[in-house]
Amino acid sequence: MSFITSVEQLEALYGLPGEASIVKELDHVIPEYAAFIEASPFVALATSGPEGLDCSPRGDLAGFVRLVDEKTLMMPDRRGNNRAYSLKNIIRDPRVGLLFLVPGSGTTLRVNGRAHITTDPELCASFTVHGKPARSVTVIAVDTIYFQCARAIFRSDLWSPAKHVDPKSLPTPGQILEITSRKNIDGVTYDREWPERAKKTMW
Repeated sequence: MSFITSVEQLEALYGLPGEASIVKELDHVIPEYAAFIEASPFVALATSGPEGLDCSPRGDLAGFVRLVDEKTLMMPDRRGNNRAYSLKNIIRDPRVGLLFLVPGSGTTLRVNGRAHITTDPELCASFTVHGKPARSVTVIAVDTIYFQCARAIFRSDLWSPAKHVDPKSLPTPGQILEITSRKNIDGVTYDREWPERAKKTMW
């Protein structure tokens, strides 16, 4: 097996990006890019820290990532598993990458920037949903922003109901936890209790 070990080899294989791939990248948010941010209920957040890389899902009501101005975004953090890998990484390395998805759209939006975390009470309260404020808010300074063409979404047929997988064909969280905990966690009980627990901790 041979490996590509230089940028020159890679460029020889793939060629250089075309004009459209270059001109779409900006250092600020324009109204056309704002439309995707405001319509998106889901973002993948990539961070880096001393322990390595992390990519974490972030989901909320559409438009949950707030556009403050053309260089600043704010994203609330809500209840989770308290591993907080993304937030720990941001504290030590502010570089972040975000990938916005909009259900039904093949186009995704990418943002690279630098972030910091605040627990300002008024700001957290401004992100209140179902009576619960954000636990913290990640403030992101935009370095680059650009749309990603729809090829990956089209290839995966991501939004097609006909391609949706039956959840019953996959292992349940309880089944996985029973194995990984060496049966310290009862999988059947976990799965049975999860829906009610999720209702209480969703926000």
